[in-house]
Amino acid sequence: MTEGTAPGWLLLIHQIPPKPAYLRVKIGRRLARVGAVAIKNSVYVLPRGDSRMEDFQWIRREVLAGGGEAAILDAQLLDGLSDQEVAELFRSARDAQYEVVAKEARSLAKQLRGRLSSERRQQLEVQTQRLEQRLADIATLDFFGAAGRELASGLVQALRSALLPLDGKAAVDSTKRSEAYQGRTWVTRTGIHVDRIASAWLIERWIDPRAIFKFVPAKGYAPEKDELRFDMFDAEFGHDGDRCTFETLCTRFGLVEAGLSAIAEVVHDIDLKDEKFGRPETPGVAAQIIGIASLHREDDARLQHGSRLFEQLLAFYARTSSQLKEAPSASKKRRS
Repeated sequence: MTEGTAPGWLLLIHQIPPKPAYLRVKIGRRLARVGAVAIKNSVYVLPRGDSRMEDFQWIRREVLAGGGEAAILDAQLLDGLSDQEVAELFRSARDAQYEVVAKEARSLAKQLRGRLSSERRQQLEVQTQRLEQRLADIATLDFFGAAGRELASGLVQALRSALLPLDGKAAVDSTKRSEAYQGRTWVTRTGIHVDRIASAWLIERWIDPRAIFKFVPAKGYAPEKDELRFDMFDAEFGHDGDRCTFETLCTRFGLVEAGLSAIAEVVHDIDLKDEKFGRPETPGVAAQIIGIASLHREDDARLQHGSRLFEQLLAFYARTSSQLKEAPSASKKRRS
């Protein structure tokens, strides 16, 4: 859903009798299976669409067959609840499901450490296949591009890669800065936040100084010829295992400039919220990113102000790194 457009909604309003008791549970599971979310007690919503109408019609028949009442409405939201707020309900519901997948993928990844028997590897293969299917099922219901999809997808892909036999693994991508990545259009999701802001700054600063940035809806975008996507589903550059997009870009382009690793740690912790690195300045940077996003709705403005922030951070970290290198020699001079 893009700004200024009203998607339209389908509402299912039902009343289920107290008996049989299983009917309420059954209908609840059916609603969850089609991706509906509740906006009021016994009022569920889906984005308008033929397939979603059919889903609600089947559920309505089940309610009626169980002795209940149900009606389906084609609606526009006029007051009290905005389209954006309803879309956020869908994103939150999908994010919770993606987090379950991400948690299980991390658990399975830990079990891959060390040597595995062929039987255990086969068991993990089956579990990974189930996880891949669950991820695909959630993505089908991800109508508004929940943020958690990138992380969950990256962890599952890393798990799949780790399970491949050694001779079947693709060679490590040693992509370096080259003419192939100059003057390109780089595409990412609208509503850019820390990882996308930092990644765009990194791309323009070190990878493609003539980069053109394009911001598109999270779901349903088909890239044009020669476009490169980052930090979005099926992107050329995105989350890789537990690494955010900024970290992926640094690794794949071999960027080792002073200060970048520290910025990568800050971006990682803000984006993934896992406190992996725990730098003391991270909450302050997170607060500034929130401030930028709150003051500027346009992505170009967010990128402009965010780039200044990351330039300042780079100068700080590069200077700190230089001071640390000089400290031993200065100490030796004092002792002499």
